[in-house]
This record gives sequence, structure tokens and C-alpha cells, in this order.
Amino acid sequence: MASIAIVTSTVRPDRVGAQVADWVLQEGVTRAREQFEIIDIAAYDLPVWAGRPGEPPPSAQGHEFAQAMARFDGYVFVLAEYNHSVPGVLKNALDHLQPELHTKAAAIVSYGSAMGARAAEHLRGILSEYHIAHVRESTLLSIFHDFHEFTDLRPTPFAQAALAPMLDRLGTWSRAMSAIRSGDID
Repeated sequence: MASIAIVTSTVRPDRVGAQVADWVLQEGVTRAREQFEIIDIAAYDLPVWAGRPGEPPPSAQGHEFAQAMARFDGYVFVLAEYNHSVPGVLKNALDHLQPELHTKAAAIVSYGSAMGARAAEHLRGILSEYHIAHVRESTLLSIFHDFHEFTDLRPTPFAQAALAPMLDRLGTWSRAMSAIRSGDID
């Protein structure tokens, strides 16, 4: 069984991403071949990593966020679009990782005025640097159509129809990458 983390991307108190993560989790618990858990980056005290010369990478410092992320075979990133890109807090959180993400799989559920598409493309480049196999399928949510009054998640049938196939592909890739990590496939 593949273990999948649903990772939030913001820490704002009034964020809608927590609703999106809960929605993904509701779909995830109905699945037999994957186990889902929410990893809320707001729950971790992640300092800004300055990357000074000689400073060990945050993952080498044994931070609890790195330990939590290492437990999973794959990830669903619940991605807000801030200023046409990924939220800085998510990028900082990912900077606290390195080997914990290698040879794993990821999918993206993005939201924003342009459905988070620009942020999703930026995140794909970042994930590639971490040797993450990101699936092509994604779920895009419009802040205008999938949220009532911009705050209450009410996914359209289009968004609802996109979620299950994305999770299917992520599950397959997560299990395949697990076989690679274990040495069953070289």
C-alpha cells in the first residue's frame, strides 16, 4: 500500500487550502491501494533557511518536518497561487528537504484566479530538482467557480471529475517509485 501525504502550501489563518486538503483526504480514504494523511506546513516551526556557506542543509539537522515527509511514498501538493507562483512558505519548506523526497511521486491540486496553473508549472520545476516523478494529471480549482464567495470550497463537477484519475496515476507512480527505491527495479 502506498502512503501519500497531502501537503498544504500556506500558513495564513484564513486560508482555503485546508478545505482543499480535507476534500482530497475525503476522496483518498475511499481508496484501497493508498493511505492518505494531511501534512500541514503550518504545524511546523520552519525557520527561513539562509543557506550560508558551511551551514548543513535543514534535512541533515533532523527537523521533524523532514522526518514526517520522509515517511511517504508520494505527495499531493495543495497549491495556492501567490503572485503567479508558489507560496514562499512552501518553497522554504521544500528547501528543508532533499533526500527525503528523492525517487518519490507527486501530484498537484492547485487553486487561484487562474486555477493555480502558473504556480503548478513552477512547482513542477522545483519537484524535478528533487528527483520527484510528478504526474501529468492535476486538479485545478478556480477561486471564482469552485469556491462560494471565494472562501467556501464547492468543487464544480469538472474539478470533481479530475481528482480520482489524478489520484489513480499518483498511486501507480508512488508504488512504482517505491519499487525503485527498494532496489526491485534498477
